[in-house]
Amino acid sequence: MAKTILVGGFGPGISTAVAERFGAEGYAVAIVARNAERIANGVKALEAKGVKAAGFTADLGDAAAVKALIGNVREKLGPISVVQWTAYTGGAGDLLTADTAQIHTVLDVATTGLLAAVATALPDLRSEKGAVLVTNGGLLFNDPKVDAMAVAWNAMGLAVANAAKHKIVGLLAEKLKSDGVFVGEVIVTGAVKGTSFDDGTATIEAATVAKKFWDLLAARSENIATV
Repeated sequence: MAKTILVGGFGPGISTAVAERFGAEGYAVAIVARNAERIANGVKALEAKGVKAAGFTADLGDAAAVKALIGNVREKLGPISVVQWTAYTGGAGDLLTADTAQIHTVLDVATTGLLAAVATALPDLRSEKGAVLVTNGGLLFNDPKVDAMAVAWNAMGLAVANAAKHKIVGLLAEKLKSDGVFVGEVIVTGAVKGTSFDDGTATIEAATVAKKFWDLLAARSENIATV
């Protein structure tokens, strides 16, 4: 049976490139997002490339929904070898005016859902000697210039979520290494072509990010790469 990767937060850009790259390497691919039409089109595109794919709709900020999702993916495609998390959401751009629900939503998609996915898939990840691969952004850095950008871009909530997600990567890498589960992160420090962040000046190719993930997993030595 082929190994299976779950791509959480499927959309144009990095998650599509990751699905295509791992699919080309022989993985069955489960793609997940809230938009059913996007998922249906994504499955068709992957199958057209010869990739075994299945689509699932779920709110990745809802821990209960994520736990159910893991069971559904397992039933459809078999044990989950890799959890890949690109899911994020905007909101809470100004932390001083955002309401509690906005702050919770941003953090839940970035962290609560990720942790629910890993915890629920953990028996598979252990038996498969699998991996958790996390996409992150440069706003995570604790640097005055970065903080100034986050404030100027009205992206304070995203900056906090990225920082929390980065810490989770380090903690899970330490926690799971004795189980043979690799935890890796690619930090994207610029705009990726073809995404909502691309205003026409983006320079990073999504395929480059996907290759970084593949290389991290293949080497299983360094936990963090930057692009």
